[in-house]
Amino acid sequence: MANNTHGSAAPPKGGDLTEAHYILIGISAFTVVAIALLVVLWLRKYRALMRTIQNLQRTGCFVNVPPSDAPMPHSTSLDTLEEDPVQTGQQTPAERQKSKSLSRSIWRPPQPGPRFTKADLNLMQIIKAGKEGVFYKARMNRGTCKGHSFFTCKISKEGVSPKRVETEVSIMRKLGHHKNVLQLLDWNTSQEPYVLIMEYVNCGTLRSFLQAHKERLSRDSDLQNLFTIASYHIALAMEHLRSKMVVHCDLALRNILVSSFPHECKVAEFGLARDLTRMRSRRSSRKKCRAERVPLRWYPPEYFRHNYFSFKGDVWAFGVVLWEMQTFGTLPYPNLETSEEVVFHICSGNRMRIPETCRPEIMQMMEDCWLEPYTRRPSFSDIIGILENILENDADYVDVDNKRLLPTVTGASGD
Repeated sequence: MANNTHGSAAPPKGGDLTEAHYILIGISAFTVVAIALLVVLWLRKYRALMRTIQNLQRTGCFVNVPPSDAPMPHSTSLDTLEEDPVQTGQQTPAERQKSKSLSRSIWRPPQPGPRFTKADLNLMQIIKAGKEGVFYKARMNRGTCKGHSFFTCKISKEGVSPKRVETEVSIMRKLGHHKNVLQLLDWNTSQEPYVLIMEYVNCGTLRSFLQAHKERLSRDSDLQNLFTIASYHIALAMEHLRSKMVVHCDLALRNILVSSFPHECKVAEFGLARDLTRMRSRRSSRKKCRAERVPLRWYPPEYFRHNYFSFKGDVWAFGVVLWEMQTFGTLPYPNLETSEEVVFHICSGNRMRIPETCRPEIMQMMEDCWLEPYTRRPSFSDIIGILENILENDADYVDVDNKRLLPTVTGASGD
């Protein structure tokens, strides 16, 4: 019995005694692994940080970094940016703000510089001068611009904001490639004067072209057909703008450039253009910006009454362009001198007198472009359809008296 009692008092087996030890060992191993992972991550972060600093030093993004052999009066290392509270307390608020800006600039990626400046350009001939910039025929002093030896260059005038130029660039990039829209090649909006480089046109503006060749064109029996072809290409460009939700707001004969009349007419000058997809309202902000100048002689009455602009406003301007073309670049409303007279004349329902030499179909198109309210005006899609019908009729019907079209008859018939 004694042996049985003593046996019952014996300790448990060794396996039961080490269960708690296994748990402790597992916890310890997990802790060691976690610490090791944290150390590895910290080392990788530290090395990446040092590589970033070295790259910034090589690219020169640190401000006022003295050469390596010069004594450093005050280190710009990370430690000094965070410590030395006594010196920080002695700084003025402006100095503290400058110090914060410097510390932030260390981590800011380097800003790309301009790909070219005005000094890189050879301005050969002026094409036109607008209220916001001057157009030149130009070339690079060295090399080409994306393969173009000659190009059209627009240099902004003093006072034009970089935001406006950037908006013009974004609109031209959105329009992409179209044979009747002046193509943007390159730009510089990082420093004044701001420069836009566009494809080359060799005949200047349509207004100057018609004025220079008025005598020759007036004697051409196909003049109205030539005007119709040019109008058709302008309408194609404006329909392209409408498809991209862009309102030009400055459509005029002076803003149409010519490579070859009448088949290569290109709409240009998007300084006043508006991208409707980026706007909350189609109301103009001219009440807030009194200094803004707009081409009143090409603007519709709804702009003067309600500050409202739309694609139908461009249709109104297209009608004025047709009138300009028929008069070889005459200023609209030539008998009115002041802006007040022009606005009163338009809002009173008066319209310009259409030249008698204008073909009836174009005369009707002008009148339709100037209808009120603006919802009654045709769309550019409608205008394109009408012009296509006119051009088709011109091709179907020829002058039989034109001896150049009659074949030469060789030999005579027996009867």
